[in-house]
Amino acid sequence: MRNCKKLSYTDKIKWRIRILWMVLAAMLVYMVTVAELGGGDSRIMTGLAKQFSSFVFFGGLIYVAYRIVRNKKLLKNRMLLKEHLRMEQDERNQYLHDKSGGIIVDILLLSLLFITVTAALFNMAAFYTAITILGLTVVLKAAAYFFFSRR
Repeated sequence: MRNCKKLSYTDKIKWRIRILWMVLAAMLVYMVTVAELGGGDSRIMTGLAKQFSSFVFFGGLIYVAYRIVRNKKLLKNRMLLKEHLRMEQDERNQYLHDKSGGIIVDILLLSLLFITVTAALFNMAAFYTAITILGLTVVLKAAAYFFFSRR
């Protein structure tokens, strides 16, 4: 298996683009699967659940498409690529990210988004539990980030 640290930054960006395309495809498969399973029935969904699921899903599609376009733009412009690399390697940004939970909390947030959207489409009690946990996680990550950014 290849070590990610041995890849050039250009290769890392290319891998990010490939992964984002896979995420986009997975989101579309998810949408079709939910529709086939009968999720999103407006008779059992509350207004909050309907708005939340629509905002997260379609907002996520737009965000992933934006990231694909942005990363392709980085590959075409060497100056932007160097600036982006410099920002990514900034020690203060890495410190703040690590102290506010790092990659583990980022994965937790993405998982909670997926769980909350799925719960919104099928079960309102589970949705309200999941959205509460998601909100608490976001508040804790933001509080830790702002606390450590002041130091």
